[in-house]
Amino acid sequence: MTTLGAVFRPQLAPERLRSVARLADDAGLEELWLWEDCFREGGISTAAAALAWTERVRVGVGLLPVPLRNVAITAMEAASLHRMFPGRAILGVGHGVQSWMGQVGARVESPVTLLREHLLALRALLSGERVTVDGRYVKLDDVALDWPPEVPHGGVLAGATGPRSLRLTGEAADGTILTASTNAEGVRTARRLVEEGRAAAGREAGPHRLVVYLLTATGPEAAARLRAELTAEGDEAVPDLGVAGDARAVAEAVERLVEAGADSVVLQPTADEPDPEGFVRFAAEEVRPLVPVQR
Repeated sequence: MTTLGAVFRPQLAPERLRSVARLADDAGLEELWLWEDCFREGGISTAAAALAWTERVRVGVGLLPVPLRNVAITAMEAASLHRMFPGRAILGVGHGVQSWMGQVGARVESPVTLLREHLLALRALLSGERVTVDGRYVKLDDVALDWPPEVPHGGVLAGATGPRSLRLTGEAADGTILTASTNAEGVRTARRLVEEGRAAAGREAGPHRLVVYLLTATGPEAAARLRAELTAEGDEAVPDLGVAGDARAVAEAVERLVEAGADSVVLQPTADEPDPEGFVRFAAEEVRPLVPVQR
C-alpha cells in the first residue's frame, strides 16, 4: 500500500498550521507530517493541535529527538495521542541534529546506544508492559503506563541515515524515516540495511514501513527553487534528488521511490514555498490520483 503525504515545515509560524491541516483533511490527503526542529515548534503539541482540528488525516511527527526526552514522557504523550485519536497519530524518534543537542546540553557520547535503549523501552511501554531497565542512558524502575493505547497504533518509527542507524531501526523500530537527501538508490540501500537489522534481531515477520521525504517544488520558478535548496543543503551533487515540475513529474518521482522500496512518500516543499496551502492541495488533488495505490 503506497501512501502519500506532505510536510508542514516548521519554518512556517505555528499559527499557520490550522489552515494547512484543515485543508489537508478536506482535500483527502492521507498524511500530514510535522517536524520537531530546534528551536522552532514542539512535535507533540503541534501534532495534538493538528489532530484536534481535523477528522481523518493521519498526522506524523518525523521526528522527536530522543536526547531531549525521557522515554517515559515520550510514551505518555504518544499513548495519549493514540487513545484520543485512534489510528491517526504516527510518531518517529531519532538522534536529533547533534549540533542542536550540544546547544542544549543534551548531546550524548553514543547516539546509537541511546536510540536503541529508547526504542526498546518505548515500544515495550506502548505495548502495556511494565518495564525495568538499567541501561547506559535509559533507566526505568517498575514503570508502566496507566493508559496505554487501546488499539493497534502502527508502532514506533525511527529516523536514520548511516548504516549503523539503519540496521538499528530494523532491529528495534517498527518503521524507518529517511530524509529528503535520499534518492532511489539510497532507498534500496536503506531497505537492505533495515532488513539486515531485522534478520539479526529475528524480526523478519511482519511489515516494516519505510517513509521517505521527497523535496518537491512546483509552480513558478520551481526548478530554480529546487536547485537553491539542494545547494544550501550540500546535496547538489546527488543524482536524481528531489523533483521540480507539474503533477505528472512529481508522481513519476514518487513512483521511482516506491519501486525502490518506499511504502510512504512525503512531499517536502522547499523552505521558500510561497503557498503552503496550495502545495497541500496540489499533493492531494493533482499528484495523489497519479500515484498507484498498490506497489
